[in-house]
Amino acid sequence: MGDGYDLVVIGAGPGGYVGAIRAAQLGMRTAIVERDKLGGTCLHYGCIPTKALLHAAEVAELARHAGQVGVRVESVSVDFAAVHRYRERTVSTLHRGVEYLMRKHRIATFAGTARLVGRNRVHVSLNDGSETELETRNVLVATGSRPRSLPWLAVDGDRVLSSDHLVSLQELPARLAVLGAGVIGVEFASAFASLGSQVTVVEILPRVLPGEDEEVSAAVEKALTRRGIRVLTSATLKGVERAGSGLQLSVEKDGKVEVLEADRLLIAVGRAPVTDGLGLEEAGVEVDGQGFVRTEGTYRTTAAGIWAVGDVIHAQPMLAHVASEEAVRAVEDMAGHPTAPLDYDAVPRCTYSNPEVASFGLTEAQARERGYDVRVGRFPFSANGKALILGERDGFVKVVTDAKHGEILGMHLVGPRVTELLPEGILGKSVEATIHELAAAVHAHPTLSEAVHEAALDALGRVVHV
Repeated sequence: MGDGYDLVVIGAGPGGYVGAIRAAQLGMRTAIVERDKLGGTCLHYGCIPTKALLHAAEVAELARHAGQVGVRVESVSVDFAAVHRYRERTVSTLHRGVEYLMRKHRIATFAGTARLVGRNRVHVSLNDGSETELETRNVLVATGSRPRSLPWLAVDGDRVLSSDHLVSLQELPARLAVLGAGVIGVEFASAFASLGSQVTVVEILPRVLPGEDEEVSAAVEKALTRRGIRVLTSATLKGVERAGSGLQLSVEKDGKVEVLEADRLLIAVGRAPVTDGLGLEEAGVEVDGQGFVRTEGTYRTTAAGIWAVGDVIHAQPMLAHVASEEAVRAVEDMAGHPTAPLDYDAVPRCTYSNPEVASFGLTEAQARERGYDVRVGRFPFSANGKALILGERDGFVKVVTDAKHGEILGMHLVGPRVTELLPEGILGKSVEATIHELAAAVHAHPTLSEAVHEAALDALGRVVHV
C-alpha cells in the first residue's frame, strides 16, 4: 500500500472524473478507481455513442431530403459498419482526452473493482489479477447506473438487448421493437428509423416522454408517427418468444393482444444504481430498498468521510451533467469550501431525437399543482424564419411563468436544435431574471432563438409574428 490519499473516487464517469479533477484543483491528493474505462457509461455506452448514432441518422435524413433545397443526392444508403467505426472514433478521441486530464492533474488511476473495507480504506481488485488497498481521508462514490430489465425477460445481448448492446450493434436490424418510450427509447427509435429500421415503440404509460410537458409529448408522438415509427402507448408487453431468427412479441392494448414481429427488442425501461458489491453497508452507508444511496446536504452519506453523487443517489434526474455538478459541490464540501445547493428546477433535460426535446423546470401541470397563478407563452417554429430555411417547421417553444411576478418556472421546447436553445432560459432562471427581461433581450434575426423571444412576448400578450 502506498501513501494515503485525500480522496479516492470510485467510478470514473462524468461524476467521478469531474470530481477528481476538482479535487486536484483544490490541492487534494486524489486517486480514481474504474473497473471498465475512464469516462464511464456516458462516454462509452450512453451519451456520446448514442448522439453519434443520432448524428449519422440526421445526416441520412438530410441527404434523403436534399432535393427540397435543390441539391441532388442519388441513391442514399447507410453503411452501418462505417457508422459503427465513426462512433468508435468519436468515443476513442474523447476517451484519450479523459486519460490526458487524469495525467494533467496528477490523479492516480486504478483499473479495477473497488470495495470499501472501512470508512478510510478502499480495497481494489485490479484488472490484471493483483490487489491493493488505498488509504484515504475521503471517498466519493460515483458508480453510476446500469440498464434495468424485466423480472421475467432475460436480456441475452443477442435478440433481447439493453441500450449498452444496441449502441454497439454491428448490423442494422430490419425490424426493431423498443419497450419504453422514455428518453432512451425515443432516442434509439428515432435513430434506427432514420438509419433504415422498421421501428415499433411499446409504452405502458399513456404518452411518450411521460416526464415532459403533455404538449411536448403529443408533438413528439405525432412527429414519430409521421416518420413511420409505430407508437403504441397504454400498451403492455405480455410475452416474448423466439421465432426463426427473430422474435414474436405479444402486446396488449385496449384489451386486445396483438403479435408483433421483430428482429431485435430493446429493453428501455429505466436504469438501476450500481451499488452492489461496494461494501457500503459494512462502511455505515445507508442504502434504500432499490439500491440508491441516501445522502443529505452536500451529498454526504450516513458514514463520515463518504460522499455519493449521480445516478447512485436518485432515480431522477439520471443525467451526466447533474452528476458532474453534484461531484463539484461534494468535493468542495470535503475541502471546507462553502457550497450552494444545486437547483434541480434549473437542470436541463434533453432528448436528442428528431425532433429534439429540451426542457427545464416545471411543466404547466406541475406549476398549477404547486399553486402558481400560471401564465403560458407559446411560439411555433412554423412562424420562425430560420426554421423555414432549415425545412424544420415542426415544434414550438413554451414558457411557463408566474403571472404575479413574471418568474420563469419552466421552459419546454420541441423542434430543431432546441437542445442548444435551452441555456438562455436556464441562465435567466439562475440569475432570477423574469419573463420581462427575456422579452426585452434583443435576439438576432433570422435565428431559431427568436422563437424563445416570441414565446416570452406571448406570455406578456405581445407576440408579434403569429
